[in-house]
Amino acid sequence: MDRISARQLYDGVHERMALRWVSGMRGESRALEPGAAQARRPSLIGYLNIIYPNKIQIIGSEELNYLDGLDSRQRWEVMHKIAAYQPVALIVTKDQAVPADLREVAEETNTPLWISPKRGHELLTYLQYHLARTLAAKITLHGVFLEVFSIGVLITGEAGSGKSELALELISRGHRLVADDATEFTLIAPDVIDGSCPELLQDLLEVRGLGVLNVREMFGHMSVKTSKYLRLVVHLKPLRDGELNPDDGGDALTRLTGDIGHREVFDVKVPMITIPVASGRNLAVLVEAAVRSHALKSKGIDPAQTFIDRQAHQLRRLPPW
Repeated sequence: MDRISARQLYDGVHERMALRWVSGMRGESRALEPGAAQARRPSLIGYLNIIYPNKIQIIGSEELNYLDGLDSRQRWEVMHKIAAYQPVALIVTKDQAVPADLREVAEETNTPLWISPKRGHELLTYLQYHLARTLAAKITLHGVFLEVFSIGVLITGEAGSGKSELALELISRGHRLVADDATEFTLIAPDVIDGSCPELLQDLLEVRGLGVLNVREMFGHMSVKTSKYLRLVVHLKPLRDGELNPDDGGDALTRLTGDIGHREVFDVKVPMITIPVASGRNLAVLVEAAVRSHALKSKGIDPAQTFIDRQAHQLRRLPPW
């Protein structure tokens, strides 16, 4: 979602934050966009600020005391200045009495005015989280997204490389499906990417020759998961006729360390392991081993580097020749 209206925001959070809409109902179509899309400072939500007004202004006890300390003319000017910036909503905290003139200005300018029993910091924290999730950057990637040993793994490869068959075998081995074919990824933090399944494809897996399978009905509710953080990409690379089998030679270092690289998603480098696809290879076992190895490397345990260090130590012990 690249924008959210006042009505959509209210419907999404009013139960959790116990919001009540007290004035400015006609402003329900006012929209909130990501900060990067705004010309001025990207302040989506914050306490009442007249110099750099937030799109959602929280009015707490201190803000109401500030307004009460103004004379009638200054108060009138400040009220209309707040409304002139066309905020998406004004929220009064702790069920405080809404000043009559604030209610009138909100009604005249079609500015949504809400009230909540929650404290200001509670509203600020929850709405920041809700808006960050709702307005976060999103992308759809082709592949099968699974939870393998509690790690989010995206299996990619060209058509016919066996992604769905591999996913089906992994599910039968106790792992969980998140999404097949088209996974929606959301950047919820600078280095955290959350993957989920579009509503249309939930619980479904398409396997050539079998058609569309309902994984939840076939394997039980524990075989699917609604979302998972992306931590690893496994790319299936079919071997072409005439190509060198990795077991027959090739880059010695690649044979030692594995075909390790990365894939950039939202400018985040996600580790990627490339597995050659050839007849007789048990891809499910290879993927499980790749995930276990990735988990060990994330803890600083690198078997290839251990072997290199052992070899270097052995060479230092040999007498010069």
